[in-house]
Formats: sequence, C-alpha cells, structure tokens
Amino acid sequence: MDTGILILRLLVGLLVAGHGVQKISSHLGGRGLEGGTEEFRADGFRGGAFTALAAGGGQIGSGLLLAAGLLTPLAATGAIGVMTVALTVKWHNGLWVQNDGYEYPLVLIGTAAALAATGPGAWSLDAALGLTPYPLWWAGVALVAGLGSGLLTRLVLHRPAPAAPQAAAHGGR
Repeated sequence: MDTGILILRLLVGLLVAGHGVQKISSHLGGRGLEGGTEEFRADGFRGGAFTALAAGGGQIGSGLLLAAGLLTPLAATGAIGVMTVALTVKWHNGLWVQNDGYEYPLVLIGTAAALAATGPGAWSLDAALGLTPYPLWWAGVALVAGLGSGLLTRLVLHRPAPAAPQAAAHGGR
C-alpha cells in the first residue's frame, strides 16, 4: 500500500506543482508571468500578476509538499483550493475535458482529499518526522477548507461577465 500511495503522491503532487510553474514562468510550456496574468484576466479574474503569482505559488507549494508527503493535510488543502478555482472556471463547459470541462480539476481534488484521508504513507517526510498517522478528521478539514478557500477566492476575485445588451430593449433586433 505504501508504494501505491507514494506513486499517487508523486504523480499528483508533481503535476499540481508543474501546473503552477506554467502559471508564472516559461518552463514546462508556460507563457511566463505575463501569460499567466493574461490567462486569469481572460477567465474574468482581477488582481493581475498578483493573482497569477498567488495561484502559481499555491500550486507549486502544495504540489511539492504533497509529493514529499510533508504536512499532508495542509498540502491537500492547498491543492484542493487551487483546483476548486480551476473547476469553477471550467464549470460552464460541463464535466468532460475534451470540451474544456472540469474533469481534470475534479480528479485532482478527489485525489488530494483521498491522500488527506489515507495519509502520506510510510515513505514520506511526515512519517520520517513522526507526524503520522494523522487523525481521519484532518481529511474533512482539508476538504472543507480547500473547497471553501477556492470558492471564496472565486467570489472575491472574479468579475461578473458584463450583461449582454438586449436588442428588444433598444427597439431593434
């Protein structure tokens, strides 16, 4: 079981961290901080470069902590939070990724929550430092705090789309 948890932690943690690197640099196919800022603005978020830096830094930090199995509930909370924001951006496209849907963020949210519930396994920094096992209630805290922080971020930083002008209201079609 520890080998499976290690593989899962490394895969998901490094993917989340890599996604963050793309937001703030030209590494791993990213378009630099300017590209990350442009992406957030195009998705309707305010905050410019600060938003891109916060999101990218959150993804890098939580992803690396998750991969290392260090402070696993906190790492899961961060991953769940940033992926909840991504899910809200893609929500209107439906579930499936081929339609630019929220399938991928949902898988990462579920995996981070599962890692918070199972713990990081024996081959982790948490285990090496004697921080495990975490009580199961930490998984609930990670899920609620992660979802809550992601939804709050969306609420605070997202600008509503401007209302489309109604032709009938202006006497035309």
